[in-house]
Amino acid sequence: MKNYVDLLARICISFIFLYEAYDSIVFFKSTKETMTAYGINWNQDVLLIGLILILVVGGLMILIGYYASVGSFLILLYWLPFTFIVYDFWDDPIELRRVNSLYFMRNLGTMAALLLLMANGAGDFSVRRILHVLRLPEE
Repeated sequence: MKNYVDLLARICISFIFLYEAYDSIVFFKSTKETMTAYGINWNQDVLLIGLILILVVGGLMILIGYYASVGSFLILLYWLPFTFIVYDFWDDPIELRRVNSLYFMRNLGTMAALLLLMANGAGDFSVRRILHVLRLPEE
């Protein structure tokens, strides 16, 4: 049962980041405008393409379970600063503070899932495990 839950959790976690990469690609121009609104003006094209690559590579690594802990670490490199920049509820007006604090806590929960994946690995239903099991014995 644990292996099925590990697989389902990896699928759900990876889809968050793969969808975010898809959304950033489709709405590339408006994503750059949002970056400008948050004060991120330095090499926006390079930053955005790099972040999309991190999201795709990390999301796929988590999805297939090939070095899922490395994929989780890559995504944490993006997700942690993103959370503190976008959902800084402590600086928001009182009308937005409640909603942004809920989003901030949701992102903390997502980071906790990534940390658990880093600590526990991908489980038995992963490409890395399959490759390990299928190795031919050395002669």
